[in-house]
Amino acid sequence: MTMVVTQPCIGCKDKACLVVCPVECFHEDETMVYIDPDECIDCGACVPECPTEAIFYEDDVPEQWHRFIELNATKAKECPSAHD
Repeated sequence: MTMVVTQPCIGCKDKACLVVCPVECFHEDETMVYIDPDECIDCGACVPECPTEAIFYEDDVPEQWHRFIELNATKAKECPSAHD
C-alpha cells in the first residue's frame, strides 16, 4: 500500500507534507504534488501535515478520487522534480 495525493491538493501546493517525508517520495508539477508509489514507505507522516486533507492510504482513497491512485503513479515519474 502507498500514500496517494488527491483532488484537494490541486492548486494548493502548501508543501508542508514534503518536508516530513523521510524518503522524499513527493514530486511536483505546476498543478499539484504527487507521491511515487515505488518510493513511498507508507509511514503516513505526511497525512497530518496536509492542510487540505488530500493524502490518503491507497486503500482509503474515497471512491470519487480513485483515479488519483494511477495519476500519482504516472505523474510522479513525469514530473520535472522526479529527475532532480
